[in-house]
Amino acid sequence: MTDTVQRVQAWLRDHEDDLLRDTVAMLRVPSIQSDPELNAPFGKANRDALDLALRMSQDYGFETKDIEGYCGYAEVGSGKPMVMSLGHLDVVPVGPGWKHEPFGAEIDGAYLYARGAVDDKGPTMASFYAFRAIKECVPDLDVRLRIVFGCNEESGFKCVERYVKTEEMPTLGVAPDSGWPLYHAEKGICNFVVAIPLTAQPVADFYVTGLSGGQRPNIVIDHLVAKVRVGQAIRNEVAMKASEYWDRNVSFAWDGDELSIESSGKAAHGAAPFLGDSAATRAFRALAALAPLGADRFWETVLETTQTSGVGLGIHGRDDASGDLTNNLGIVRTHDGRFELTFNVRRPVTWTADEVPTRLRAHVATLNLKAEVASFDASEPLYFPLDHPLVKTIVDVYEAETGERKAPGVMGGGTYARAIPNTVSIGTGWEGDGPAHETDERLKIEHLFKMSRIYAHLFLRLIEEAKKLA
Repeated sequence: MTDTVQRVQAWLRDHEDDLLRDTVAMLRVPSIQSDPELNAPFGKANRDALDLALRMSQDYGFETKDIEGYCGYAEVGSGKPMVMSLGHLDVVPVGPGWKHEPFGAEIDGAYLYARGAVDDKGPTMASFYAFRAIKECVPDLDVRLRIVFGCNEESGFKCVERYVKTEEMPTLGVAPDSGWPLYHAEKGICNFVVAIPLTAQPVADFYVTGLSGGQRPNIVIDHLVAKVRVGQAIRNEVAMKASEYWDRNVSFAWDGDELSIESSGKAAHGAAPFLGDSAATRAFRALAALAPLGADRFWETVLETTQTSGVGLGIHGRDDASGDLTNNLGIVRTHDGRFELTFNVRRPVTWTADEVPTRLRAHVATLNLKAEVASFDASEPLYFPLDHPLVKTIVDVYEAETGERKAPGVMGGGTYARAIPNTVSIGTGWEGDGPAHETDERLKIEHLFKMSRIYAHLFLRLIEEAKKLA
């Protein structure tokens, strides 16, 4: 095994320029989900990214399959056991404030800047090259290696849902989309909409006619605009409060009797909303501060729903295996005569499936908002014991490659691992890389190369483990 690992890693060192070139090409595809087209259920750009991945795979001698544009895969080897890697080519929207062109794949110093550099195109390409290296160095491979290229991880997992319907599951699998050495537990994910009728507002002289902010449920809102119709009787009072308001991330502008409130924050991944700065929280706080008596408590209650612990929705809590529940308000909009607040919640792994919706509905019914839970969907958590062979193998390989014995982690994020049996998520970068879902996402070029070598070692070890399980 040691000789094989060294031979494969030497091949990767000799082909680092190729890995960088192909990664840059993939990062330049603006694969944000858009309207569906023929054989492109997630839009043309995502289809373009998948076509590029499959074309590269064919050029390098892999067998490929396009699964109706939902996803595709490349495979090499033979035999019954199969080791799988699952990466995604879609990315979250860009947002404002970038210093580097988001899809320029610019190299600045030691880093490669682009949306998707860390999440998840960079790791996916590193994994692909690890497979390619094994293909070139181990010609008589008696285990199949399959890399799946997904196109809808950031917006619903419809790609892997389609894969599961007709395709083969792995003997062992990894999703290179988390932290080192691996995450053996992923919290359950809930997305739901709390709808509040506009007519629930208690004061006609301070009447919010529109709210607009957010891009995805799993991103902290970094910009929000509220439109408020203000009656003449309280115009001076509201204007004075606005002129004295303390938050410089909130601005006010008048157009006749309409007050526009614009708030700015900082985007972050919805799995760790406390790392961001919610523009919705700032806007709702301002609404509560400017509102006259009778309307202030209404907006304070809306403000409370943004608490990252979930306490304002009655769903806060924790378990010993995975820690605290987290709550992110990701989208706010006015639609069909109501405010719609879309939340993204990560629940502890040992909670039952009905714990969050039951508590949520009971609490929402007690609020002074006339609100209802308009929709609710969830994905189950993932949990592997620490003594599982897949977990132990990954920990061992990471120690062998880095000299660091590191314990598996628990994450609030959701990866493909939760949707595919016998699969866990593994690490994607190191200090200085990222952050995912934020401006100027970046990956150190040397880290791209290092990942490919660690992945190759890991896949060689998983090949041996998969043979034992076949």
